[in-house]
Amino acid sequence: MSFNGLGMNLGNLSRISSAKTRSLSAENPTGEKGKGGMATEGLGKNAARDLGRGWKISPAIAIKAGQTVEIADIQGSGAIQQMWFTPTGPWRWTILRIYWDGQEIPSVECPMGDFFANGWGEYAHVNSLPVCVNPGSAFNCYWEMPFRKRCRITVENLGEQEMVLFYQINYTLTDVPDDCAYFHAQFRRTNPLPYKTDYTIVDGIRGRGHYVGTYMAWGSNNNGWWGEGEIKFFMDGDTEFPTICGTGTEDYFCGSYCFHVNKGIGDVSEGKGLQYQEYTTAYAGLPQIIRPDGRDRSQMRFGMYRWHIMDPVRFEQDLRVTMQALGWRSGQRYLPLQDDIASVAYWYQTLPTAPFPALPDKDSLEII
Repeated sequence: MSFNGLGMNLGNLSRISSAKTRSLSAENPTGEKGKGGMATEGLGKNAARDLGRGWKISPAIAIKAGQTVEIADIQGSGAIQQMWFTPTGPWRWTILRIYWDGQEIPSVECPMGDFFANGWGEYAHVNSLPVCVNPGSAFNCYWEMPFRKRCRITVENLGEQEMVLFYQINYTLTDVPDDCAYFHAQFRRTNPLPYKTDYTIVDGIRGRGHYVGTYMAWGSNNNGWWGEGEIKFFMDGDTEFPTICGTGTEDYFCGSYCFHVNKGIGDVSEGKGLQYQEYTTAYAGLPQIIRPDGRDRSQMRFGMYRWHIMDPVRFEQDLRVTMQALGWRSGQRYLPLQDDIASVAYWYQTLPTAPFPALPDKDSLEII
């Protein structure tokens, strides 16, 4: 059987394929063969005035305040294999949307920073298989995203100032197997979480597919530990009780015991000398911890990811995912928290895509 060029890994890297490699950027916005580096107008025109055409005249695009720009319109059958973005401006106000096979509603709708596990608007290094974030603000995505008829990608600038976007979208044109599903990602934020209410990571998924990842940006509004809550996966008709129930927030993100390590300061038995520890691995991480500055005593903020690459959560008809927010109060009792929580859910499913809840407005997206 001929190799279609999908599902790339070290084990099949030697195989020859008839798949066609293409790439979109400001230097070749259509991805057409032999059409790169032909710009005569662009952000680099002045810098290249002594060199002329072909010398980095259009390395990026400007997106005006309130403007949505289409950066991809790919016709045919194939798959996105890698995306790189470097945006200026507030990352929560830069909205990435992806549409599959002519659908009018997006299957991906997410602020740029959160999609790349950098939800708090500050750089955090991420070193994982499907997402890596490198200095200074380089967002890289390796989720494979097949399509059969068409792929459209847009970027919206909700900010008050013009932004600049550098981007490269690498894709292949090839046959897509019948059993390949479509990539989805949905953002949500609740600030603050109502008392005694579970946080909803995603709800309303309809179709057949598998859940492949979670990113959470968690702002603690209380003193003390905030991660006693359990994740729950309600699938295929589950109502009050889920099929899958976790044991704690840090446990779900493949950590343990409050993400603490002993720095060798004080008596551990008294809770002294324990400090939060960032980590970033292939499948799970806590790459971002924003600590109080000791002056205004802002609350701590955390960014965490968990990729279900080796253990996808498969569903046949529907899926809902929630996370409890629990801390501790007096008398060794749980405290339901009212924290600032945002998330991105990542999954593959058959089409059509069920409509997403409306994205929070600009003020509700803002990080303060």
